Amino acid sequence: MIQFPPATLLLAVDMQRAFDGPSWPRRWNREADRNGLRLLEGWRRSGRPILHVRHDSAEPDSSLRPGQDGNRFRDGFEPCGGEGVVSKSVNAAFIGTDLDLRLRRLGVERLVVFGISTDMCVSTTVRTGANMGWKITLAADACDCFELPDGRGGTIPAEQVQAVHVATLGFEFCEVATTAGILGRL
Repeated sequence: MIQFPPATLLLAVDMQRAFDGPSWPRRWNREADRNGLRLLEGWRRSGRPILHVRHDSAEPDSSLRPGQDGNRFRDGFEPCGGEGVVSKSVNAAFIGTDLDLRLRRLGVERLVVFGISTDMCVSTTVRTGANMGWKITLAADACDCFELPDGRGGTIPAEQVQAVHVATLGFEFCEVATTAGILGRL
């Protein structure tokens, strides 16, 4: 494995309090926060750039709407020392935002992405970014997702949702790696 260049940006997607609320289905990855915090710590120590994505819902009843407690970043995931925040209102962090412009202005060569939810905002951000030409590594063990209704009255377990989406992303859109593997390449 090659080392990550200094211009590798860590993109933390939607690490927000709302996802801990009782209205959300069951999540599965109890290590997602620990691994995400390890990535942030490693990036900060290395001096590499970090951006935080926040979902600012336009829906009036959403717990992700600005001004709601759920819109705030989870403990430990708040931006530090001038780290920027990209505010989005759709799934992809590249749509309707200045993310691409910010990355280009920073001279970013590669992205490492983690966050919530693997199958929604993380996947859509990775897919869109890859289609725009960005080289991306997904920190799969620092992502989490929810169980989903299967459309036939049953439920797809969150672990299965994660496995399928990570496999799809790795097959076509990005490199998939572990937190330990990524940190070892800094």
